[in-house]
Amino acid sequence: MALFNPTRDEVREFFFDTWAKSKANQPLSDLEKLGLKVMHLHTEYHAILNNPEHYKQVAYYPELGETNPFLHMSLHLSILEQISINQPIGIATIYAQLIQKYQNEHDALHDVLDCLGETIWLAHRNNTGLDSAHYLKLLQQKVGKSN
Repeated sequence: MALFNPTRDEVREFFFDTWAKSKANQPLSDLEKLGLKVMHLHTEYHAILNNPEHYKQVAYYPELGETNPFLHMSLHLSILEQISINQPIGIATIYAQLIQKYQNEHDALHDVLDCLGETIWLAHRNNTGLDSAHYLKLLQQKVGKSN
């Protein structure tokens, strides 16, 4: 898989291959272990992961209310990587605060995912790079909001 700009097919193959290796009790790379953690958080996608031949080429249409499970899991994976290296600086602390707020990792990850999604959308809309200061500001606001 290309490190920073994988194709749609490479992303899907990563998740399908990791899932298959896990089920066969084969060793996983560190990235695959993080990916598997994401897959275990999303039991609703297990039927998809168990049927790669059917879902390898399925198109998902957000404008029709469809969620692309591979994009969703990829965003989770990206966030876990950010947290593991604390980039942007401060995200690991904020994430720990969100886990404490919700008392579960998945809700905390979804708060971070919302902030990342907005930051990506703004960068795309404004044709700029990602604004890590804005991203961290959005995350801090999530910490401050009550459930």
